[in-house]
Amino acid sequence: MIGILIIAHAPLATALRECALHVFPDCAQGVLALDVLPQDSPEDSLDQAREAMTALGTSEVLLLSDVFGATPCNVAQQLGDGLQTRLVAGVNLPMLLRSVCYRHESLEALAARAHAGGTQGVIPVGSTAPQNQNGLRHAPGRRDHQQ
Repeated sequence: MIGILIIAHAPLATALRECALHVFPDCAQGVLALDVLPQDSPEDSLDQAREAMTALGTSEVLLLSDVFGATPCNVAQQLGDGLQTRLVAGVNLPMLLRSVCYRHESLEALAARAHAGGTQGVIPVGSTAPQNQNGLRHAPGRRDHQQ
């Protein structure tokens, strides 16, 4: 099974992991979080990330970071240590949940699913139209159920 390591500005990585555990409590061993603190040097963060990779105990790891070009992403880019890794930046909860669900697939497929989950999880929602109702107004006595 592919391991997942979330590397993000504190406290985002831990918060995302906790949300994933809320939905999928059995994924605890395979998903780890590294919060990069403002006072941590990039070298210290890299050391912590390497320890987390080892703790996952898998040969393949999907790395999820928050902002491309920021320290967490830069640290994640340096984690190639002979392990097979893929990095997807811009982590959000839909991306993480999709990743947890498809950890049994190949690393390439999982990275693609993570990317798709992240982008498909960003949806503009109108403030007046009910969700999932295609803009239909509720008629009196009509019971529409959201799915």
